[in-house]
This record gives sequence, structure tokens and C-alpha cells, in this order.
Amino acid sequence: MGFIDHIHACNNHDLTKFVPFCAPDNTHIGWIAKTNLEALQAYVDVFSLTQEEVTLKPQTDLSVAMRAVTLDMREKGYFEHWRDEPYKVAPRFLDTPLFVLERAATPFFGIRAFGVHINGYVRTADGLKLWIGKRAQDRAICPGMFDNMVAGGQPADLGLMENLIKECGEEANIPEDLARKAQSVGTISYIMETDGGLKPDVMFCYDLELPADFIPVNTDGETEEFSLWPVAEVAAHIKEGGNFKFNCNLVIIDFLIRHGLINPDSEPDYEDLVRGLRR
Repeated sequence: MGFIDHIHACNNHDLTKFVPFCAPDNTHIGWIAKTNLEALQAYVDVFSLTQEEVTLKPQTDLSVAMRAVTLDMREKGYFEHWRDEPYKVAPRFLDTPLFVLERAATPFFGIRAFGVHINGYVRTADGLKLWIGKRAQDRAICPGMFDNMVAGGQPADLGLMENLIKECGEEANIPEDLARKAQSVGTISYIMETDGGLKPDVMFCYDLELPADFIPVNTDGETEEFSLWPVAEVAAHIKEGGNFKFNCNLVIIDFLIRHGLINPDSEPDYEDLVRGLRR
């Protein structure tokens, strides 16, 4: 096992099993599994379907049309963990959204979803340490696994810093003035095939240096506990396989690279790691 295996695990897709999903103007916005094409036959007023492509037909309001489709599909059992949380659908984050789509439906349509992940770290006499969360046992995805200190999906109605502040307050009781000190350090992207479809996701990553006396406290029930780990211990845990939520491995690998804890003199997969974090 090694760091590179986590890159491979988050990029396990086979695009030959999918067809492009396009907006009415032929903008490519997602991927739909060929095995799911039959499910869309019930909505020919919304989709133009072939064996090579699915295209949205022009609508007065694409968001309304897609919500009607996804609500009906939910009743038919296609979507688990419905959240009533709309995500914007756009080729790039700051592009004007073509429409919004329920979060639970994004993998089915292979829509790029966005999120924020925050590395909470402390400088000590013994070196860098990372605050690590343990996900609650009732979480729909990866229950009981380790997580970044703060992370969350990006709702359509919030800016990135607004969402970061919200998530920091909910997940770790970090006050707004401290949360605003988080430094944007880039993005990580991957294309992961799941039972629900395809996840071509982008995570906006932040580093937040915390005071030595700050202790995160979860307020929304999503995190079972927090622990402060020496960064070398985190690195060894991940390199050996570990028990982190799949995409959190990538966020921490990026942190380790940027802080010189994974370096090209000692890591044989260094170049592949750097390239593999951004697909």
C-alpha cells in the first residue's frame, strides 16, 4: 500500500460504461451510465436519448424540469440520502449555472459537484499536528471513518467563504473571525465511479492554522470526536491504508506535499501524486 493507491481508488472510472450528458446548447455537463438510460425513457419530454448521448431538451426552466424528474425518480427508488440541497450545474465554479440539481442526484447524472475541505493544523514544539475528525456512526457515507477537521458540499446559494464559515461553525464550533483566516491553497479533483453513477468532483482546499488552546467541538452531530494527530502519524496511517474517508486522503496528501512531508527525494511516486490530485 502507498499514497498513490488512494489516488487510484478515487479515479477508478471506466468512461466506456457511460455516455455524455449535455445541456440544450450541447455543453457537456455530465456522464450517465449506459445501464441507466432505460430509466430516463419515462422522461422523453425532458431528455433526447440515444445510445451515444443524452441531451436536455430546451425548457422554460431547466431547474424546475429537473426537479420534477428527480422527485419522480426518488419515488421510484433511484436516489438514496435525499437532502433537499440544490447544487449548481456549471462547467466551472464561477460560470453562470445552467440549472440547479438535488445533491443526491448528481452522481446519477455524473454532474461535477463542488465542496470545501479545511485542514486544521497547529504548530507545536514537536512539529505540525492536524485536527482529525471521526465521522458519526449514523453518517450515510463512510460512517465511523476519519475525516478532515471540517468539510462539506457546496450549496448553490452560498459563496465558498460563506459555506466555509457555515461548515466551520456547524462541524467544529470555529468562530467566524477565526474561520475567515483560512487560506485557500488550491483544488483537488477526481473522477470516481460508484454504484450511484459517476463523481467528477472538485474540492476547494483550505489550511487553517489554529491556536494551541483551541479545541474543536462538533455542533451538528456529524462528527463523533476530534483528535490532534502528529502529522507524521497521519502520513504513516494513510500510507499504510488507513481509515480515512476516500477523498480526505487526497486532501491530506496534498497538505503533506505542500508542507514538504512528502518530497521528491524520498517518495518514488511523487510526480504521479502531484499530477493525480488534479484530474
